Amino acid sequence: MAIVFQKPHALTDAVLHYCPGCPHGIIHRLVAEAIDNLGIEGEAIGVAPVGCAVMAYDYFACDMIEAAHGRAPATATGIKRCRPDNIVFTYQGDGDLASIGMAETVHAAARNENITVIFVNNAIYGMTGGQMAPTSLPGQVTQTSPYGRDVNHCGWPIRVCELLATLEGPEYVARVAVNNVKNVKAAGKAIQKAFQNQIDKKGFSLIEVVSACPTNWGMTPQKALEWVESDMIPYYPLGVYKDRSAAKEGEAK
Repeated sequence: MAIVFQKPHALTDAVLHYCPGCPHGIIHRLVAEAIDNLGIEGEAIGVAPVGCAVMAYDYFACDMIEAAHGRAPATATGIKRCRPDNIVFTYQGDGDLASIGMAETVHAAARNENITVIFVNNAIYGMTGGQMAPTSLPGQVTQTSPYGRDVNHCGWPIRVCELLATLEGPEYVARVAVNNVKNVKAAGKAIQKAFQNQIDKKGFSLIEVVSACPTNWGMTPQKALEWVESDMIPYYPLGVYKDRSAAKEGEAK
C-alpha cells in the first residue's frame, strides 16, 4: 500500500510543547519537509532562538545550536563561514528577530550572507506572556498595551520584508501565512526555495511566516486564524518582496 502521508524524517519523535492551536508545529513540519525533499538533513545546522521555539533543538533531527536572544543570524553567519558546505538556517520569532535582533538581521541581509532565515510573525511576545512586540498591530491589546497599541506613543509596527527589500544585499525575501491549506502549501514552496537558494550559493533568504498566537491573543484557535486573515494579512500583505535571480532572468528576456 502506498504511503500518502507521514512524519518528515527531519523531525524527531519528541512531543511538541506548544500551546493548543499554535501554528509553530505546522511551520516546523514545513521546514522539515523542505529538508527531507532536498536531502540535506545530514548537512543542515539549525539555530534556535530565544522565544517560544527555544527548544527547537529537540524537534529537528539535524544538528542544532542555541543562540543568544536575537543573535541567531550572527551565529548562523559564523557557522556558515566556518563550514560553508553545511546548510545553515535560523528559526526566529518577531520579538527575537525584529526587536533585540534587528541589527543582526539587517546586517546579515545587507552582506547577503548565504543563510536561510525562517521568521515567525505572530504579532506578540509569546514565551514571556504576551507583551507588545515590534510587529503588534495598531490598537492591538497586549499585556503591555492594555488599551491597545498607540502608534503615537509606541510607533508603528515594523514590516520586516518591506524593510529588507530596500537593501541591495538579500537574494530572496518573501512573506507567507499558515492560516489555511492554500497558504500552507504556498509557505512550504517558499521555504524550500529559501533552502535551495542557499544550496545554489545565491545568498541570504528570509521567509516571514504570518502566524497566530491563540493563547496570548485570548482567542480560540479558529478565531485566531480568522484574525490572521482579517487583521494581520491586510497589514502584512503576502507575496515575494525581493527575488534577485528572478529579476535577472526577467531582464535577460
